[in-house]
Amino acid sequence: MNNQLAHNIVREVKKVVCGKDEIISKIMMAILAGGNILMDDIPGVGKTTMALAFAKSMGMSNARMQFTADVMPTDVIGFSMFNAKTQEFEQKTGPIMCNLFMADEINRTSSKTQSALLEAMEEKQVTIDGITMKLPEPFVVIATQNPVGSAGTQNLPDSQLDRFMICVSMGYPSIQNEIMLVTNRQDNNPIEQVIQIADADTILAMQKEVAAMFIDEAVIRYAVELCDATRRNEQIYLGVSPRGTLSLVNMAKAYAYVNGRTYVVPDDIQKVFFDVTKHRIILSSKARAAHASKEAILKEIVGRIMVPGVK
Repeated sequence: MNNQLAHNIVREVKKVVCGKDEIISKIMMAILAGGNILMDDIPGVGKTTMALAFAKSMGMSNARMQFTADVMPTDVIGFSMFNAKTQEFEQKTGPIMCNLFMADEINRTSSKTQSALLEAMEEKQVTIDGITMKLPEPFVVIATQNPVGSAGTQNLPDSQLDRFMICVSMGYPSIQNEIMLVTNRQDNNPIEQVIQIADADTILAMQKEVAAMFIDEAVIRYAVELCDATRRNEQIYLGVSPRGTLSLVNMAKAYAYVNGRTYVVPDDIQKVFFDVTKHRIILSSKARAAHASKEAILKEIVGRIMVPGVK
């Protein structure tokens, strides 16, 4: 196991982002699990800076794109262009052809452009004028979105939300961490101090180690029962999909891996349950009218489902 390398990458990212150790670790786990990350937060708290730090420390090719209302699907995935000299069409690939694609303010662009990301996020490929091309391995999307309701935003389609393994929020830093943030930027840019710890091939090898982690059938059943309970809850209109169940299991594997184990226990499932499922459920109109909390509903589900004993 090469889990110490994951801790070293997290250490490098901490040079740039102060006081958000838990969020940094969760993003690292999602990357190791082969998932995409959605960072839902207010502007200016360091979401993009964190993504850049991850890209630099992991030595992965990366591209950043600012999503606005006028961004077209071809701006993301590429297009075909006729070459007058060769009398043939040539493929011009877009910025998404990289290992780590940073999508800034993804909920400011049109549904048509967002749909262009669906194939890339799920199948790890893009199709340009009928020609399908595989994306580099590994491939991860780290997207940021501003709170729905702020100027120019719109809700992401449920199908796209479901393709994000986790959704996390950083929030404002504490006073002490904000003082440290300002102090560290007086005479240099902390991102310049981040050193490369790994490369794309190393990350791919670590992802394969995570995928091969042992998980007992009883623990798999526990994960399935938790997700199934969200589909049978009267307060939830739309529960967690089977894709969400797979994400829950894979994220639990990564949690166990980072914590130095070669097997998954029920506690690993519980530790990542909220980050994997919260953005996937839609509350019923009755629950919304009663100002019910997603966290409270999910917590009640975790408390109700029997935890298996694993030998």
